[in-house]
Order: sequence, then C-alpha cells, then structure tokens
Amino acid sequence: MTSPLAGVRVVEFGHYIAAPAATQLLADLGADVIKVEPPSGDQARGIGAYGEGIVLAYNRGKRSVVLDLKSEADRDTAVKLVAEADVVVQNLRAGALAGLGLGPDELRAANPSLVYVSVSGFPSAGPSARRAGLDIAGQAESGLMSINGEHDGDPLRVGFPIADVAASYAVVQAVLAALLRRERTGEGGVAEVSLLGAAIHLQSAMWGEWHASGQEPRRKGNGQATVAPAADVVHTADGAIVLSAYTPEHFARLCRLIDKEWMLDDPRFAGNPARVAHRDALLAEISPTFAVLDTAECLALLAEHGIVAAAVRTFRDVAEAADVRAGGALTTGIGPDGDRYTVPSLPFTLDGVAPAADRAVPRPGDDTPVWP
Repeated sequence: MTSPLAGVRVVEFGHYIAAPAATQLLADLGADVIKVEPPSGDQARGIGAYGEGIVLAYNRGKRSVVLDLKSEADRDTAVKLVAEADVVVQNLRAGALAGLGLGPDELRAANPSLVYVSVSGFPSAGPSARRAGLDIAGQAESGLMSINGEHDGDPLRVGFPIADVAASYAVVQAVLAALLRRERTGEGGVAEVSLLGAAIHLQSAMWGEWHASGQEPRRKGNGQATVAPAADVVHTADGAIVLSAYTPEHFARLCRLIDKEWMLDDPRFAGNPARVAHRDALLAEISPTFAVLDTAECLALLAEHGIVAAAVRTFRDVAEAADVRAGGALTTGIGPDGDRYTVPSLPFTLDGVAPAADRAVPRPGDDTPVWP
C-alpha cells in the first residue's frame, strides 16, 4: 500500500515531545521528516533515561541535520530545506525562529504553499505567550490537575506528559487539514497549537457535565462524579479490575450476577445519585464476589453478562496481552546504536495495514552531508 503521506516532506525544528511526537506520526504515515537539530542536539538527548525514552519514542525513521541557526550560512541552508518542504513543525522558544528570520511570514514568502505549524505552551495572542510552558504547565493551568487525584489529597499530574501528547495529535490534525485545503486551493497556511488549549480540549466532556449539573468538576479519585459504579476499582485474587455498570439495565445485570437483586430495591442504590452518595457501601457489596476470583475469571464472567470491565495492567502485562499483539499496537524501533526496542505504533490501521516497523532513530547530524 502506498503510504498516505508519501512524497510529503516535513522539516522539524523541535525539542522534547510536542513537535517531535507530531512529526513522528507524520513519518509513520509516510512523510519524509528532516529533523533540524542544533550542534548540541535535541535537548531531550541530554537529560538521561527520560530523555532517551523521548528520543526513542518520537524520532524513528527521521533524518537528522545539524545546523547552527545563529550562523548565517546555516540559516541559509535551513531556508533551502524549507523551500523544498511541504510542512514545517516547530516548538522552539516562543519567537525564537521568527527572530532568526525563519518565522512563518518569511518562510511562506519564499514558499507560499508551505504549511507552518507552531507549538507553544500558551496561545500567542495571550499575556503568557512568552512564558516557558512545558507539559506540567498545560496540565496545571488547563484544570486537568484539579480533577485528578483523591478528593482529600493534593492535585496530581497525569502520570505521563498528556498535554504534550495531546498537542502532538492536534498538530497532526492541523497539518492534515491544511494539506487537504492546499490540494483544493493551492494555498498553504499557518497553524498554532498550545499545550494549554490541547489539554483543555481533552476535558470537553467535563465542561459539558459542568453545564449540565451546575457543579464545577472536582477531583474524587477513581469513579466518575455523577454515575456509579463507573470506572471504580475492584480488587481480584491476583490484581484489580475497573468496572462500570451504571445504566439501569447494566446495574440490574450486575446485581443478578452477584446474587444480590435486593440491591435494586435498596434506597441507597436506587438510581445513580443515590449510588454516588453511597459509593463506599456499593463497592462493599460488589467486591466480595470478585475478590476470590482471579482477574481473567472476573473479566470472563462480566463479559458473559455484557458488563463493561477491564484489567488494570502494568506495562509488562500490556506488552504480553493478546489484544495488544493482535491489534499491532506495538512495533519495533532501532536505536541510534542499533539496539532494538518495543514502542507504540500508530493507534490505527489503514486497509488493515499497520505502519512499517524496524525504523531507526538517527544520531544528531547523520544526514547533514546530504545538504551542502
């Protein structure tokens, strides 16, 4: 199958996650991605194991060109690169590229069909435009941390850089939309994505719930705020599952399954508001049935009765799961030193085909000689 973005050239001026993760997705779709790095390399290359993980995850199959953009000769080379490109994606410090004459106005003047996408911590039109804005700032100021954690504990960050990753998906959407418009009109375009905006957008349902309930969302640990049982953790003999059965039909099925149909007539459990108010008592009635069964038995039993449930898995469990393997959710990368490792692939297939595996991460400057 011809890769969807075969023939599309992308130039990345990126560090860490948001821009490199976006261009990784574009590379997996077949784009030719040229990663422009400073002489010191992507900043992620120098921050230990976490940074190495970022490099391995988001730089497979790219070409690396080292340019010192403070040098006039190297800036000229960058302009030549972009002149032959379809897309630029950048997440350098706000205003940095524009200050070097590599902003969207200058580059699109030379290449009007260019799609230029900038990623920043905060919107460029706002008062925080030039503030440093890594993932944690997006999580904190989007409201995400305020709803994550136990109700009586501190706000918690999500356990991975979710604002960065959400921004990378938004960048890809913007690129694909702009390329489609260019096919129709011949015009390129300029797009901006902020970590703040991406993190807010992730919580759209919570904003709708705030409007519907009149209650501002607050953190409450596991379980959903207005329905129960919903996303509640139930311990098994060898681990834990999450369980949702909050519609009248599903709750009735659950009560019959655990042989406690009397719960349907108990005022503490008659309807979601009551079950939310008495969640601890609800889980105390549900849990004993599953505490004596292993996780696989629990899932089989609940699936047989059409009740939504899932195992709480570790990364090792995920890597070995049959559904993960069958769905092609993981692929193989090759590190700069030739070592092979497991990494997530695109979260979809196209015509049943998964993206190519065995794609190598370049060392800084591996492809610089290609561009005299």
